[in-house]
Amino acid sequence: MPGFEASGKGDITIIQLLSHQGGFPNADVPKAAWEDHELLRRTVCGFTLEWTPGSRVHYHGRAAHWTAAVLVEALTKTDYRAFIREQVIEPLGLGSELFVGLPDGRHDQATDMHEPAANGQVKRSEENNAEFRRAGTPGGGGYASARAMAAFYQMLAAGGTLDGRRLLSTRMVQYVTRNVTGDRVDGYMGMPMHRGLGPHARGTTETIRGLGSIASPRTFGHGGVGSSYCWADPDSGVSFSYLTNSRVPDPWHSARLDVISNTVHAAILSDR
Repeated sequence: MPGFEASGKGDITIIQLLSHQGGFPNADVPKAAWEDHELLRRTVCGFTLEWTPGSRVHYHGRAAHWTAAVLVEALTKTDYRAFIREQVIEPLGLGSELFVGLPDGRHDQATDMHEPAANGQVKRSEENNAEFRRAGTPGGGGYASARAMAAFYQMLAAGGTLDGRRLLSTRMVQYVTRNVTGDRVDGYMGMPMHRGLGPHARGTTETIRGLGSIASPRTFGHGGVGSSYCWADPDSGVSFSYLTNSRVPDPWHSARLDVISNTVHAAILSDR
C-alpha cells in the first residue's frame, strides 16, 4: 500500500497486522473519512507507531481493521464494502441478512444498541444513527441476523463451503484460523488470545474470551464490542452466534459469554 511505510511502518507484515501485533493499537480515523476514501487512505498511511511491530500482542480495535480496509481498496480498486459484499456475502447467499454498510432501506430492521447507566439501560448515541449504520466501519459496523452469522461460521467450520458453494479452500481456512501468537498475553484483553489472521482460537490456556472455557482447543471465532460472539468448532462441526443489543463492559461481557458458550459446548458433548 503506497505511503503506508511512513513513520517506520514499512516492515509491518500482513500477519502482524491481522493478529494485532502491528504496533499502533490506538490509531483511528475521523468520521469524515467514513465516506472520503482518499482521506481514509491518507489517515491510515499517517498512523504512527506506539511500539516496535511484532514485539507485543495488543488488540488494535479500530486501527487494524481500517488498515485492512485501505489495503483491500489499494489491491482491488474497489470500495472495501462493495468488495466484501460482491466477493464474500453474496456468493454465500447471505445478501439479505449480512451487511458491511447497511443500506438506508434496511435501517428499520436494525435494533438500537443500549448500555447500562445509573438510571437503567440507555441508548448509545454513537451507533443509533443512519450515518453510522451506512458507514460500515470495519472495526464494529457490520449488521447481520444471528442466522447469517451462524451460517458464515458454518462455512468456516466446513472448510470453506456453505450449501454447496465454495468460498475458500480448506487450507486457507486452516491458515487464517491457526494460532500465530502462541500463549503471549494480549495487552488489551489481559490474557492469551491465541490470535489467528482475524479470528482467535481457544487454545489450551486456563481462560479465553468469548469462546467458552470448555471449548475444543481448535474452536475459533470473534466477538463484537461487548455485545456479541460467534464461533465455530471444527471438531464437532457446530457453529454458534450470540447477538444482543445490550452492550456491557468487561468483566460482565466475558463472564456471560463464558456461561453461554459453555452451555452450547456442554450440549455438544452430551450428544456424543
